[in-house]
Amino acid sequence: MNVDMDTDDWLGCPTPLEMYQHQCSILVDELVETERMLRRARANIAGLVQMNDLLMTGKAETEAKLAAAEEKISTLEQQYSFASVQSVKIITGQRDHLLRENQRLLLELSVYKQPLA
Repeated sequence: MNVDMDTDDWLGCPTPLEMYQHQCSILVDELVETERMLRRARANIAGLVQMNDLLMTGKAETEAKLAAAEEKISTLEQQYSFASVQSVKIITGQRDHLLRENQRLLLELSVYKQPLA
């Protein structure tokens, strides 16, 4: 059986021009969606860059405060270590003086307590 009929219009089959138009409309929709996603991504990137700038500024301020605090701690450690050494020396000197004075008084007391012979 030999059929020489054109079957393009059977069962509502689209013509090649209709297929090309449909493909173009699909591509246009994809392009519009891609542009929308690109705009959203650019906005996200701009927000992230702004957040990064704020974080870097805060980090720099915090590092400066930390350096100042460490310097102050170092100064206080030197000051108080010197002061504590000096106070220990003063107390040691007072203790030695009181010990000598106590020994002298004990010696005087022992002289007075000895029986008269």
